[in-house]
Amino acid sequence: MTNPLIDQGRAVKKIADFLKSLTDTGSLDLQSHILACNGQVQPNTDHSAGGAEEYSVPHSPLASVSPCVKVEFSGPDTPLLLARNGELLHAIEHVAAKILRLEPEDHDLISFDAQGFKANRDRELHATADAAIQLVRSSGRPYSFPPMTSRERRMLHLALAKSGLPTASSGEVPRRFVVLYPEGFQPAQPPAPSSEDRTRAIRNSFRRR
Repeated sequence: MTNPLIDQGRAVKKIADFLKSLTDTGSLDLQSHILACNGQVQPNTDHSAGGAEEYSVPHSPLASVSPCVKVEFSGPDTPLLLARNGELLHAIEHVAAKILRLEPEDHDLISFDAQGFKANRDRELHATADAAIQLVRSSGRPYSFPPMTSRERRMLHLALAKSGLPTASSGEVPRRFVVLYPEGFQPAQPPAPSSEDRTRAIRNSFRRR
């Protein structure tokens, strides 16, 4: 599959411009360090988020399996990014993905973090997955996780896959969550939307524009 961020230098420039605009207009006191694979983007002397004068983008064989571009925030306003379970941090990352025209399944090609928030969250997800696997095996009953972002749900599915137990996502965004089922249990598949449902969804999408 073609990597949509094969031109990483251009992607980094777009992210840097976006972050500079964000801090200039939003008056956020943040600094950012941008990494393209293993090449660090050096921020300019004004220390504004996204302000980058030069950068290097070396080829990396890991680019297809890990984020191609990483952004690490620091500064006095970092707590604002991490409030409400990283709501603003996730929102900024989502906007950046849209600017790069990434499809939802390719959003993991970029990663925004601050104070190790995502790394700590990833460890929590794996620990929660291990505990849920033991609970489902011992009780023989399904276990529903709290609502999560699409990235966290994907990570949770991967962490649970080692158990061999079936999993499925349920609910509507933003309250969508993962369910882990006992061995041999077949999760019910939601019915395919009718042509009338599809027509209604298309009409509603145009109304929201």
